[in-house]
Amino acid sequence: MPTTEASASGGPYTVSPVAGSLSGYRISGVYVAGVSSGGYMAGQLQVAYSSRIRGTAVFGAGPYYCAQNNAAQAVYGCAANTYPDYLGTLESDASLWSAYGWIDPIGDLSGKPVWVYHGSQDTVIAASVSKDGATFWSHFGAHVTSVTGAGAGHAWVTPYGTSSCGTTGSPYLNNCGTDPEHDLLTALLGSVSTANTGPLTGTLTQFDQDAYADGGSAAALDMSGSGFAYVPRSCSAGSTCRLLVALHGCEQGYDSVGTAFVDRANLDQYADTNNLIVLYPQATTGPSNPYGCWDWWGYLGATNYPIQGGAQIESIMNMVGALGG
Repeated sequence: MPTTEASASGGPYTVSPVAGSLSGYRISGVYVAGVSSGGYMAGQLQVAYSSRIRGTAVFGAGPYYCAQNNAAQAVYGCAANTYPDYLGTLESDASLWSAYGWIDPIGDLSGKPVWVYHGSQDTVIAASVSKDGATFWSHFGAHVTSVTGAGAGHAWVTPYGTSSCGTTGSPYLNNCGTDPEHDLLTALLGSVSTANTGPLTGTLTQFDQDAYADGGSAAALDMSGSGFAYVPRSCSAGSTCRLLVALHGCEQGYDSVGTAFVDRANLDQYADTNNLIVLYPQATTGPSNPYGCWDWWGYLGATNYPIQGGAQIESIMNMVGALGG
């Protein structure tokens, strides 16, 4: 199994991706995590499928359905706080959609762990929006851990980040001298073993997302041709494992920065020592989505994007199902 170490830039050991398809494993629980648009998508997955997803962690994102199918609201109410984010309406919508059966029963959120991180130097998502995201989860009884990242910009913060802590810019992987992955995984899983800082022992599969895309075409859904899944050796050998869906942010997908997020998010290192499979779905650019974001404001033109039946949500859940989750 080929391994490399980008020691000159403080990088982690990595494994080269091997082409393949997703196989089923013994999965005991599914969790989601994401940054920015990936954080909003993580929230959509958690609310839509709360009976299947056991917890959520987000960097730099606000409440569920914040954009309300409106790009201007996304920019001015869910990133900046020029507009209100209408938190009460969002909570009411979630309750109503639960009653309609469009999402899993909203009561399933009660007791679920949710970890919310906001960088103190985040110039993209206002602190008040992030706070309302935490309030949304608390309203439905989730067990919320809110973290303010001292000096952090708008990014996924990782010991293997290539940007300084306060940066807001590509590839949105910032090093603040901290290890938030330990904290978020502890919040989600209850406890974690020390990360593997040596050569990784698992396999990174690069798979065709068309095989799992709702409708059969990933490109039609602004999703990349390739997705990735890291499977530790213990999981391949038959151990019961948990599954984490890790969702990159805008300008952070494979078609923009290669495997930078996959390699440097500091998740594979914990996966190796904690019987944890990590699924990395990939979004890409499109006519109404020039930055390769996940659809959290309705850019694909369908109003069902945040509920069961939403094209990207169903595509990701197809991948989750293929892995046994």
